[in-house]
Amino acid sequence: MSAESRLKELQLVLPPAPKPVAVYRPLVVLGNVAYVSGHGPVCTDGSLIKGVVGRDVDLAGGQAAARQVGLAILATLREHLGSLDRVKRVVKILGMVNTAPDFYDHPKVINGCSELFAAVWGNENGIGARSAVGMGPLPGNIAVEIEAIFELV
Repeated sequence: MSAESRLKELQLVLPPAPKPVAVYRPLVVLGNVAYVSGHGPVCTDGSLIKGVVGRDVDLAGGQAAARQVGLAILATLREHLGSLDRVKRVVKILGMVNTAPDFYDHPKVINGCSELFAAVWGNENGIGARSAVGMGPLPGNIAVEIEAIFELV
């Protein structure tokens, strides 16, 4: 089943593709590889999920924020590539979690995005290499930021 068909089947609603807020491109294609810049948890109304995971946001809220970042990445892919069906597989994601100093479940938070991609492209093509790290404040106090690399058909 195609990624676009899965999106409809899963009844996923994409937010508007985020526009750059600094000097960068949201997506760069080099050969058959798409590099997606860091995205935040943009909601369908354009608002952002903010807060420090482990202090203002609990684990479930962090996972929901990571899932929302994944939806924003899908929106960017669709806007720039014309269709999610141009994506062959997820190569790598880097998940950055805005965390309290004593929060250690960064991988569990980023599962929110990883599970979304697996649902869209299947386990074989939707699960790639991954890093999940906690860090000090993220831009605008967003809860999660994720960048990704995709192989294109």
